[in-house]
Amino acid sequence: MKNPLEILELVPDPEIPVINIVELGIVREAKVTSENSCEITITPTYSACPAMFTIEEDIMKIMKENGWDAKIVTKMFPIWTTDWLTDEAREKLRVYGISPPEKGADEHHIGKPKKCPRCGSMHSKQISRFGSTLCKASYQCLDCLEPFDYFKCH
Repeated sequence: MKNPLEILELVPDPEIPVINIVELGIVREAKVTSENSCEITITPTYSACPAMFTIEEDIMKIMKENGWDAKIVTKMFPIWTTDWLTDEAREKLRVYGISPPEKGADEHHIGKPKKCPRCGSMHSKQISRFGSTLCKASYQCLDCLEPFDYFKCH
């Protein structure tokens, strides 16, 4: 039987399907509590993240399919931070067309130029503080003229 964390790596984020919930840092812990039972601790990227219900359903479904009885515990503190994104997730976001946040960045980086994930230019401007989801802002590259999302730091 696969360990719980390996199974959770198969659960994609419903809003950004190129990264999984482990890479995203939503999964805080997956501990075995008995022979076929486990407890999974998760933290939402935002307290009102609409994807969390789907993520919890996906976790329960895949754990059951793999022979695990899972209990999900949601922890709101410490709050999720983009620093929990793995380096692999940052690169997957960039390839997907989303400008990933720099490590250690904070909310004061919003509105400042971001690196275009398509052409690599830093010549960009914020179009909207909110992008296709609550956790992203909309930008436009002023060199290649392509719009892109920036994954907000927090």
